[in-house]
Amino acid sequence: QVQLVESGGGLVQPGGSLRLACAASKSIFSVYVMGWYRQAPGKQRELVASITSSGNTVYGDSVKGRFSISTDNAKNTVYLQMNSLKPEDTAVYYCNAKPIGTMRSPYEYWGQGTQVTVSS
Repeated sequence: QVQLVESGGGLVQPGGSLRLACAASKSIFSVYVMGWYRQAPGKQRELVASITSSGNTVYGDSVKGRFSISTDNAKNTVYLQMNSLKPEDTAVYYCNAKPIGTMRSPYEYWGQGTQVTVSS
């Protein structure tokens, strides 16, 4: 079982920046796709960004060019750098670990979520 602990959320003004961190309880990046999702009130949870162990990344259309996902394997931590934040980015952000296909596992892991509020 994997534990994911998120941190870094908070209140920022539009145009500001914030860096989220997700610390995993053990080394998993080689066999999991790591991702950040977010969910705003009344909306479905959506993919923000994901990254594979090889460094391949995927970004949601609404955050392309503004957000960047990265990992520090030595620290078992994945980051989400958020720049040029907009009020529409306000949501609870969740860290996610999804097994790669070769693991033949259906289980995903989720962090507890961290609130990001973008407001003037």
